[in-house]
Amino acid sequence: MNKFVTSLLLIASSLAVSAASSILTLKNSITDNSIIYPESFETDTHKMMQNWYLKNYAVLNDSYAKTPVVNATDEEYIKRLSSMPTEIEMPYNQVVRSYINMYVQRRRDLVESMLGMSLYYMPIFEQALERKGLPLELRYLPVIESALNPDAVSRAGATGLWQFMLPTARGLGLEINTLVDERRDPYASSEAAATYLKQLYDMYNDWSLAIAAYNCGPGNVNKALRRAGGENKDFWSIYYLLPAETRGYVPAFIAANYVMNYYNQHNISPALAKRPIITDSVHVNKRVHLQQIADILNLPIEEIRVLNPQYRRDVIPGDVRPYSLVLPSMQVYSYIMSEDSILSHDYNRYARRKVVEPVTTIDDDPDSDYVTKLVVKRHVVKKGETLSKIAKRYGVKTADIKKWNGLRKNSLRAGSTLKINTYERVARVKEPEPEPETETTDDSRLAAAESTQSQDDEPNSGTVQPAETLVTDSTETASQESAAPKVEKPVEKEKTVEKPAPKKNAAKEKAAAKPSYTYHTVKRGETLSKIARKYRGVTIADIQKANGISGSAIQAGQKLKIPRK
Repeated sequence: MNKFVTSLLLIASSLAVSAASSILTLKNSITDNSIIYPESFETDTHKMMQNWYLKNYAVLNDSYAKTPVVNATDEEYIKRLSSMPTEIEMPYNQVVRSYINMYVQRRRDLVESMLGMSLYYMPIFEQALERKGLPLELRYLPVIESALNPDAVSRAGATGLWQFMLPTARGLGLEINTLVDERRDPYASSEAAATYLKQLYDMYNDWSLAIAAYNCGPGNVNKALRRAGGENKDFWSIYYLLPAETRGYVPAFIAANYVMNYYNQHNISPALAKRPIITDSVHVNKRVHLQQIADILNLPIEEIRVLNPQYRRDVIPGDVRPYSLVLPSMQVYSYIMSEDSILSHDYNRYARRKVVEPVTTIDDDPDSDYVTKLVVKRHVVKKGETLSKIAKRYGVKTADIKKWNGLRKNSLRAGSTLKINTYERVARVKEPEPEPETETTDDSRLAAAESTQSQDDEPNSGTVQPAETLVTDSTETASQESAAPKVEKPVEKEKTVEKPAPKKNAAKEKAAAKPSYTYHTVKRGETLSKIARKYRGVTIADIQKANGISGSAIQAGQKLKIPRK
């Protein structure tokens, strides 16, 4: 009986070993002569090297270009992959080798750049994966998705570090509109990616299938599984039934894990941190432009953009809902203490604009102190600059730059000059205020009447002229009517003797009636010095004295007396 049981166990174990070896053979022997590499392999490393973070926080060593390429044998690749402490299986075959060779031979420069970017992004990915309890080796998915470029956009429209398509991103709760694209936000997109990967793993209970579905969608994976039939299928068993691009996705993932761990075995120099970038975040609940923050905190706007790539037009629409702003940790406290100054800085230029596209939706308010003016600028193209980069700098569209300069292609030549049409807010030239009317006295009215009468060469017929009735009272009219038939000259004598006196008196009264000051309503963001500059000859002390102000504190809506000079 015991011998019979032992025999059954041996048979069962041999069958299990045979089944396992057949699967292992499939994974390790698969070949593909029509490999399609992910778009991330086409990344322009020269452009990537211009990244503000790489230039300021990492030391790039180009010694890889001077050292020989080091290849490894199949046995070395297998040993290194099997030595990696991963939950996800990392088999080796001809397809995997093709992707590893692409990284360690032809795209060594790309690997160095990604190693530099990983200093900042990898901790963000790891925290998001940890919160969902997922394998940390998934942090290398953005390596093949975007080459760690948060602004990457694929030909199909997938965007950001994790390359989300718009419907998938919105389904995961990411916000995408004209001003904000959270697919570019390292924190928000990493949380969404971890959520999505967990959903896919719960669906298939196999990481190779979950990773494939991340690339081509569950629909394509399910279709391949149905066509393959049977149970306990994995990525390798449906390899030839998947879309061509997805066939290389899992092998590329394995290669990314390999090269990010064994780059030093292939003479690839890592980018080292020049100084640590320690960040923190603060919630913004007012509409603010990144340039306002940069000006007040004395930070390069490029640094704020690198840390907050989700704000597509450099505008944080905090008046809609609170948004997160990432800053170097030492600057977070400064932002909190200076928030009012930041919001009021260049307020009319930034905060009041109804922005959809910069400088295209500004309407001039006739009561505003500013007007919109077309300014034609000349930009000299620098080495490595692109049309899109120049367009972003000036807040215009790439197509507009091509139109203004008669360009057919996107390629630019360093040293060439481009015409850029921009709109700027400039101070309105105010018309001088009309002199206030002075009260007309009886003497001046009488002088005016006499002056009018003296200019009439015709003898007075006794009929009161319309002009006379406007400036004389009833007593004067009666005396003039009785004197008219006599046509006597004493009237002229009175004119010549008394005419100068009313003029002199009227001038004095006019000067006395002129107000000694005007009023100015304080607008948001204005200061005493800014107001004083608007009025010729007026100083801050003049305004303080006229209004009984001892300090410099004023409030929006406050009415100030401005002395006339």
